[in-house]
Amino acid sequence: MLLFSPRKEHEVQSFLLKLVNNNCPELRALAEGPRLETRVNLTLVVLVIPLKKQRPVIEEMFAAITKEFSTTGVALVLSEPRGLDEAILAFRFEGGMKFVRAEAKHLNPMGAGFYQLGLKLVEMVHSADYPVLATVSY
Repeated sequence: MLLFSPRKEHEVQSFLLKLVNNNCPELRALAEGPRLETRVNLTLVVLVIPLKKQRPVIEEMFAAITKEFSTTGVALVLSEPRGLDEAILAFRFEGGMKFVRAEAKHLNPMGAGFYQLGLKLVEMVHSADYPVLATVSY
């Protein structure tokens, strides 16, 4: 008996094609209308440091995965809903850490316990502004 029969392989290919077509951002734009700004799908690890009273709360820092970027924002995939209004995002970049202040715009369930958090990127933050950021790395 063949391990991979042509029929089974065709079934898998058919499913993958439907899965991609039903979830592809470019095709979704055809149905929903064009976005004002394009998105770039990019998966990176990012640390999210909540801001409370304009101070970073390192003790509440958590890791997330980026889903897509625009010139003014980023969508993150979270493993649980996180209620935050502002945060500092910490990215590993060129051998160091870069920090960006962001404002939460929306939090939507994706299914299976995952959530998409949309953030508007506001400004670069320097560790000199908040010395505690010098301790952040991954």
